[in-house]
Amino acid sequence: MNRYSILYILILSLFYGCGVSKSIHHQPLTDGYNATTPTVVRYSDSVFSAGRNYLLKNDFGQWEMYVSGDPLERGLAMGALYDSLYHYQEDVFFGKINELVPSKFRQSLLRQFLKFYNRKLYLNVPEEYKTEIYGVSRFASDNYDKIAPKYLRNLYLHGAHDIGHALEDLALVGCSSMAFWNEKTEDGKLLLGRNFDFYAGDDFAKNKIIAFIKPDSGYGLMMVTWPGMVGVVSGMNERGLTITMNAGKSKIPLVAKTPISIVARTILQYAGTIEEAVTIARRFKVFVSESLMVSSSKDRKAVLIEMSPKNFGVYDVPGSDELICTNHFQSSAYKEDKKNNRHILESHSLYRFERIEELLQNETQKMDPAAVAAILRNKEGLRNKPIGYGNEKSLNQLLAHHGIIFQPEDLKVWVSSSPYQSGTFVAYDLKAIFADTGSVIRSKNLVSLNIPADSFIYTNAYRDYEAYRVLDRQIDAAIKKKTLLAEDVLFKYRQLNPELWIVYYKSGVYYYNYKQYEAADNAFRIALSKEITTLPDKENIEKYLKKLKRKIK
Repeated sequence: MNRYSILYILILSLFYGCGVSKSIHHQPLTDGYNATTPTVVRYSDSVFSAGRNYLLKNDFGQWEMYVSGDPLERGLAMGALYDSLYHYQEDVFFGKINELVPSKFRQSLLRQFLKFYNRKLYLNVPEEYKTEIYGVSRFASDNYDKIAPKYLRNLYLHGAHDIGHALEDLALVGCSSMAFWNEKTEDGKLLLGRNFDFYAGDDFAKNKIIAFIKPDSGYGLMMVTWPGMVGVVSGMNERGLTITMNAGKSKIPLVAKTPISIVARTILQYAGTIEEAVTIARRFKVFVSESLMVSSSKDRKAVLIEMSPKNFGVYDVPGSDELICTNHFQSSAYKEDKKNNRHILESHSLYRFERIEELLQNETQKMDPAAVAAILRNKEGLRNKPIGYGNEKSLNQLLAHHGIIFQPEDLKVWVSSSPYQSGTFVAYDLKAIFADTGSVIRSKNLVSLNIPADSFIYTNAYRDYEAYRVLDRQIDAAIKKKTLLAEDVLFKYRQLNPELWIVYYKSGVYYYNYKQYEAADNAFRIALSKEITTLPDKENIEKYLKKLKRKIK
């Protein structure tokens, strides 16, 4: 079973277990809020409005959404505007669950094991966001009510990101972030970029939403999200404070606390400075390990807020004008943390960190948004070594949900369009968006500031990579079901992505299963000569070779 299957299984179990929890009876606060069901006006298949709120698709296939008001009003507006997209998102998610966990018996065993997982989640989410989630959930599909009631189903989904990277050896998130200021940038102003490498399937990332939210309390903010999600994974507010998240190494928690996206949303809505962000973060108890890169136009720098269930640290870089973050902690609070140190040794986090450092070695280089985009799109390994497309040691793993670039002092932001972070980076000006009181519904894209798409997507190498991804799923199915493949299929598989270690590893596993030991030995040895993603992956190949040594005479 692959790592994505494990995620879906655990989340399914989480939902089925919710029925035995006291939380099943919880209802959010709605008194005193505007409970009027919005009337949606549909202008076309891609333009909708509900009063002053709207949803539209821009020329780059991204959805732009603006909502305002109190928590219930915002939630209802979101749900009403993107209800069909929300239904699609649930169909994708739960359809995948049914595919991966067809056994009712297995579901029963798993839900017994995890039935307490979310028993206290509702106690750890601020009332404001529970109410907003409730508003959104009013427009959820009826098809999955047997799994959990709409409101609880949506509330629990906000912990899916956390659960996905809390699992041992399950790194669904391999994000890379960076910040520059003073002498490191072209204009001396603060500049940040990040890749959000959360992957839950191509269909899951199909309907990305660039949301502009004007709440009745706190600051107006923008975030990149998906239908049903009110938490923040990447965003900036109207005070020029930004936040992005990078997963750390976590144990599987025994009880859900505050989802990290809700922590980030609270900071983004209510903090204007780094000090305020740190104060807010300290209030929460989380159930996974996470680095939050926070910057502010007032402070003109960035720091990392490093949170875990039992520790808290802030990593600052006094005297420096750059900050790099991948997926390991750097503050003194985690210096002796065994899990973090082991993660540095075994994972691909340090490799990506060193690759960013390598790309920044030119002391005279001045960063601008286009230069940041080039780093986010970089596909080579250390010393520009070809390591195969889709290698998790790459900064651009060719699976990102989105890439994003911030200029906090100018309130400008660039969000990547599909595919991955390789499409056009579409530019927006938050100052203009939140000052706009006009009635014309139009894209807020600043076309003149867009960063063009990566030329890579027009090459044969890109087309081969996309063909490799299709064939990779077929190879996985053949190995799982022990289906016989023609040799030319395996040959084509390796030729489509010849520098990637995993095409040789999977070929080796296939040959080993069919007792073609010499072919397996050759494939594993080639895999070992490539840039392997993690130390456990390398050790696994070495184990196969030891077993083959006894079988080949």
